Amino acid sequence: MKEYCGVFGIYNNPNAAYYTYLGLYALQHRGQESAGIAVTNGERITYYRDFGLVSSVFKNESLKHLTGFVAVGHNRYSTSGASDSPDNIQPIVVSYKYGQMAIAHNGNIVNALELREKLEEEGSIFRGTTDSEVIVHLIVKSKKRKFLEKLMDALSKLKGAYSLLVMTNKKLIAARDPWGFRPLCMGELDGSIVFASETCAFDLIGAKYIRDVEPGEVVVIENGEISSYQIPGCENCKKSQCVFEFVYFARPDSKIFGKSVYEVRKEFGKILAREYPVKADLVIPVPDSGVVPALGYSQESRIPFEMGLIRNHYVGRTFIKPDQKMRDIGVRVKLNPIPELLKNKRIVVIDDSIVRGTTSRKIIRMLREAGAKEVHMRISSPPTKWPCYFGIDTPTRDQLIASSHSIEEICKYIEADSLGYLSLEGMIRAAGGNKDSFCTACFDGNYPLSVPETITRQAEKK
Repeated sequence: MKEYCGVFGIYNNPNAAYYTYLGLYALQHRGQESAGIAVTNGERITYYRDFGLVSSVFKNESLKHLTGFVAVGHNRYSTSGASDSPDNIQPIVVSYKYGQMAIAHNGNIVNALELREKLEEEGSIFRGTTDSEVIVHLIVKSKKRKFLEKLMDALSKLKGAYSLLVMTNKKLIAARDPWGFRPLCMGELDGSIVFASETCAFDLIGAKYIRDVEPGEVVVIENGEISSYQIPGCENCKKSQCVFEFVYFARPDSKIFGKSVYEVRKEFGKILAREYPVKADLVIPVPDSGVVPALGYSQESRIPFEMGLIRNHYVGRTFIKPDQKMRDIGVRVKLNPIPELLKNKRIVVIDDSIVRGTTSRKIIRMLREAGAKEVHMRISSPPTKWPCYFGIDTPTRDQLIASSHSIEEICKYIEADSLGYLSLEGMIRAAGGNKDSFCTACFDGNYPLSVPETITRQAEKK
């Protein structure tokens, strides 16, 4: 599982670019391939984008040239479109008949290919390969008169996930898809309105969380006035917030979908301890996403919590592994056990998910080599059996071990003494909602809207 994107926007602030830089810094976990910021001074949009982390893309000199009072920013991890093309870096900035606009998009439009083919037949020329660029063309080609009407017309044609920020020369607009797949929060900073994928971005800049942008809502800020609209035709769309945000993607210090990620993850661990108890000496997490559910498991089971695995936080996204011996070392580059804690102990290991199973097996072998007497694996989510088409870069179904193996078979493959997954019912209960308010397709295959065959075939070719 890999992160996708983070968006940040701010209206009416003389330091708009700098605050956007800080917001993107807080959202770095949502995308590490590229970053960009666009600003407007009311007459002209300027922007800077490049490959790399926020701290390497933006220096003092580049931020100084981004002058304006409204800004949008984007961190990218590619779920759609080539990752090595500079034309796919966001925000996408265009000039057209009525001025300029910049858009920053988190999510995945499942009917983008169909829409793109139609637009190209009508004469549209695309620079990049992302589904986000389709949104730009739909806005520009709309026959509606006013910009908001054009945007609404475009959004009504989209199927899939989008938490979207759109900036014109004078407006800032936030929109969330009718199903509400991805989070989008609204806040306030000394009279400035801010938007972000997660509230951790507000905490860094000292902004106050106001509320979430609701599914199907479009929030428009112009001349200091805030207006709210509903996307046409979304009245019957079923709310489908991505429950995996709580499992892995969001930062634990964020609030998303109205809930504290930290508290939900801890409750995952507590329920997991009740569903799959075991006699053991220590509870240890696979850092970092396993830490909070491991605390919950420890508190509920009264088994002591220890950091038996230490993570190296300075490992980049790529690690050259020329042969099998080097590949086996790969897990040790990121994680290292503490033998003094583990020797002759019965260990409960908490992780957020098992994808292919190879990493879990290497971790368990490593723990046994460090002296663990028993290793019991507990997973703070249900078995992941189905790919996601709404903004998460998941493996295809044949690469997901739970899609073709029983829990007993997975346990044997990863070489654990026992294996237990959090139940789907337990997960929904911990998230404080009902099953009808979350997308759980990666666990049960019940997609909230139909996915075109072109998308599923494309995914299988990856």
